[in-house]
Amino acid sequence: MNFPIHPASISRFMRADLPTRPHQYKMLVDGKWTPSLSGETFTRQSPGNDMIVGEYAKAGAADVDLAVTAARKAFDAGSWAYMAAEDRARILTRTAELIRQNADRIALLEALESGKVISQARAEMDWSANLWDYCAAVARTLHGDSHNNLGANLIANVMREPIGVVSIITPWNFPLLIISQKLPFALAAGCTAVVKPSEFTSATTLILGELLLEAGLPAGVVNIVTGFGNTAGQRMLDHAAVDMISFTGSTNVGKLAVRASAGTLKKVSLELGGKNAQVVFADANLEEAADAIIEGAFKNAGESCNCGARLIVERSVRDELVERVVERARQVQVGDPLDPAAQIGAIINQAQLDKIVGFVDGAKRDGVEVLLGEGRVPSDAGLFVYPSILMGVDRHMPVANDEIFGPVLSVMTFETAEEALSIANQSEYGLSAAVWTSDYETAITFSRRLQAGTIWVNTYSSGPAELPFGGYKQSGIGRENGRAGVEEFTELKTVQFHFGGRQNWWANGRR
Repeated sequence: MNFPIHPASISRFMRADLPTRPHQYKMLVDGKWTPSLSGETFTRQSPGNDMIVGEYAKAGAADVDLAVTAARKAFDAGSWAYMAAEDRARILTRTAELIRQNADRIALLEALESGKVISQARAEMDWSANLWDYCAAVARTLHGDSHNNLGANLIANVMREPIGVVSIITPWNFPLLIISQKLPFALAAGCTAVVKPSEFTSATTLILGELLLEAGLPAGVVNIVTGFGNTAGQRMLDHAAVDMISFTGSTNVGKLAVRASAGTLKKVSLELGGKNAQVVFADANLEEAADAIIEGAFKNAGESCNCGARLIVERSVRDELVERVVERARQVQVGDPLDPAAQIGAIINQAQLDKIVGFVDGAKRDGVEVLLGEGRVPSDAGLFVYPSILMGVDRHMPVANDEIFGPVLSVMTFETAEEALSIANQSEYGLSAAVWTSDYETAITFSRRLQAGTIWVNTYSSGPAELPFGGYKQSGIGRENGRAGVEEFTELKTVQFHFGGRQNWWANGRR
């Protein structure tokens, strides 16, 4: 059965502010906009309408070396690491203001490059700016500890210091939001950074570089290189002058980052894949759950590590809940990312679209019933796919365990809470999960046993800046956001002060 989408095929939504030709971007190194040393460039074609939207400098290892050298100098010899927190906070606050002032321009480029719908891209501007505001506050409250109960002759300070130079590598699905979950936290701690955005979505990170310079960030504190993972990205992982790696992306690439860090024992912070469960008990508010299930599975075209791809529902209410979910899913509009009415935009590239369709086809061959949606949406340009709801999924099937990164919802059932917990926890991932129930005790006891870094109860996908975010198991290492997000970029140093005279150890040993 085909998803009864409106419109039946994708039509173009024209905007007056569309670029008439690709913008040419340079890299930010030591406060200056520079081309690659090789002079090579690459282009990005919009997945929503096939137009070329940007041309970027293609960084190689030598370009990364220059960027790391600039970051190293800015940390070791510059003022940033020892700048008064109020001054760092002022720059972070100003950056938040500039993001809001430039939100329409940034959101348009993000929608063109990523394929996400313009309404969502615009909302992410506010979310991103809020993270910079939050980090400005944390910069002024970050501190160490003092100890005066160590005896008559000893006091100590425990200092929290910036870790140093950080390699930050970000993915394509939330370009500005994810860099805003990393960079302002590193800056608040006093670190310097080399940043590489995805080659699919480089524009908004480069615009962020412009805004940082306008906000007064010293040269070399943030450097941005553009290019590909096997060259520029690998060098950022390997470089001996880098103290920490902060990476968001696939679990497989995260494992490569860990291996690369071993050479110099760099600290590693990873936010990786997810196969997240929405567990619905029979006493839940099914109306509210249905709405959240649709959002969790289909928002951002399912291209999200937090995608609620697994619906695990108590058997007695399965049919009623699925009927509600299908009813709402029929109203979801796939369309041109620039159309304000569209709720699901384009898929990032052809390989990802083929992967999504392949999972649905494989599930059909395994006997799964496709309630809604299968295959590619007809379109004269761009990459679009029907959202899919799969019924009768066995917990051991690939579609129930592998991260698809697309709008595919797999429905499974349970009889007891223990069975629901077993299905939810069987995944190798542990990023997030939701519990739907009207019983407070069920919510608490079930949440405590779920193996995930974020648990939502009777909601889905909220994420205040104050709350830490990260995963269990193969969903990552470390935490972003909240105070923990800043502390990830710090080292602890213990300084002990002795006074009142010290007995000579050598003389004492001769008695």
